[in-house]
Amino acid sequence: MTPFLRARHRAPNYDRRPFVATGDARECDLGWDAVAARVEASGARVIVVEAYQGVRDGDLAPLIQRLGPERHLRAETALRSSAEIDRLIADDLTDDPVFGRWTRHSLRELFDETALARLRADLDRTHGRVLVTGTGATFVADGDFLIYADLARWEIQQRQRHHGLANLGADDGEARAAAKYKRSYFVDWRMLDARKKELFDRIDAFLDTTDPEAPKLVAADAIWRGLGRAAHQPFRVVPFFDPAPWGGQWMRAVCDLPPGPPNYGWCFDCVPEENSLLLGFGPHRIELPALDLVLRHPEELLGRRVRARFGDEFPIRFDLLDTIQGGNLSFQVHPRTEYMRANFGVPYTQDESYYILDAAEGATVLLGLKTGVTAPALFGDLRRARDEGVRFPVERHVNRWPASRHDHFLIPAGTPHGAGAGCLVLEISATPYVFTFKLWDWDRLGLDGRPRPIHLEHGERNVRYERDTEFVRSQLLDRVTPLDAGEGWRSERTGLHEAEFIESHRHWFSRPTPHATHGGVNVLNLVQGEEATVESPDRAFDPFVVHFAETFIVPASVGPYRIRPSGPDAATEHATIKAFVRF
Repeated sequence: MTPFLRARHRAPNYDRRPFVATGDARECDLGWDAVAARVEASGARVIVVEAYQGVRDGDLAPLIQRLGPERHLRAETALRSSAEIDRLIADDLTDDPVFGRWTRHSLRELFDETALARLRADLDRTHGRVLVTGTGATFVADGDFLIYADLARWEIQQRQRHHGLANLGADDGEARAAAKYKRSYFVDWRMLDARKKELFDRIDAFLDTTDPEAPKLVAADAIWRGLGRAAHQPFRVVPFFDPAPWGGQWMRAVCDLPPGPPNYGWCFDCVPEENSLLLGFGPHRIELPALDLVLRHPEELLGRRVRARFGDEFPIRFDLLDTIQGGNLSFQVHPRTEYMRANFGVPYTQDESYYILDAAEGATVLLGLKTGVTAPALFGDLRRARDEGVRFPVERHVNRWPASRHDHFLIPAGTPHGAGAGCLVLEISATPYVFTFKLWDWDRLGLDGRPRPIHLEHGERNVRYERDTEFVRSQLLDRVTPLDAGEGWRSERTGLHEAEFIESHRHWFSRPTPHATHGGVNVLNLVQGEEATVESPDRAFDPFVVHFAETFIVPASVGPYRIRPSGPDAATEHATIKAFVRF
């Protein structure tokens, strides 16, 4: 640990594998022999294994070998040709290297009906055991026993990056990981999630092949029990960490991350669309997409009003951005809401804020344009930087503000911004997280050695020039308003801006502090203190322990709850930041 980090923090206690206690070990079949034995015990003749993207044929080969079916039918053989599928989704993918449109196509449209009919005919001609596997297997047969082989998006991304995983029906295994992620985000995952939700009440068991050498099978009833528990108690999703061109060293030390990457720039600690959720069965952990909880229990998790506004989407994102002993984030802007809707088919935009969880001496944040900056001057210099390699004179155009621990910078869409070196940012934002228009990237390359995409044409149509020095100073810098107080605690509003739909409150406490969801999901982070305990006043859930820098979710169904200091520094003042949807 570096001297700066050693001076600021004790030994790491950040939990990188949180789980929801669900059942005992007997409910989890571990290993291919046990999985096959459980399927055999079902007595099913037609066994269907519907697979999410990323579950490969080879992952299921040991099961096929052990079951020894008379006929094995692979649903992927009924997919349309890659050229046909490319034409079908071309309008969703667009020609832009980063941005597309959320698809309205269904998974069924990727399949050739004649080919599906041939597979069904093969099944009907077979009198012995039949195994149907792969994405789209349920279009071939309902089956006597339906297994859903699920996989979280972060694991899918690792297989895209490192194992040549292709997209659904695509011949793109050798394509850049960024291109495969784009297609997954805008097309594949939208189709697959819609289909998975249709199948929920038909599934007999879930298969976890995150580690193909140690598969786990759990009955659907037990999975539903675990998701039901998560929907009625505080919980954490499984965080994941990634290096970045600007990444720092704070998270490596404080979150006890392994060596290897040169840095860690991102921690995604509350992005249910991409994080996984662990369900605990004795010593075993079943890893599922956290989005399964959103899809299965949207109203209990989100609350009625939040769901009515956002559908089955989790609208709040928390993540960490580490530039301590790193570099500057890109100079960027997020699209206005009307631009998102018109160009990308997304109903809301990525309004956000930077909460400074920690900062080195001299840390800064870029926020808003200097008063008097004009579009021709700003984008003239940005184009020269992009096209001619002339360094962008950032200090001529952009405000640079000092950043200290617990400062909160508000960033409504359309405001140019970027964190400088020396910051550990807790980014609180709306969820559509790929929509960042980079305007300048400090003349550096991405981790793949290539220039990162710059989006001046998008940016030029979204920068709001009235977000100048005076506007930022009066409306976007650390807007703290006292709210309430009691014995040993006080609360205050820290944002976000009135143009944003997320509200944030900070609580300082040395005694138990009352909270309530008021019918909407709460997302919190322990921003000061080593440990705190979340409790139910009427013991509706077991005490839930969180540690410094950990993000946790309190479902709308919880209602009243309280948080108290605990652990070795329980006598000191602690603090949480809480975000929720404003109505």
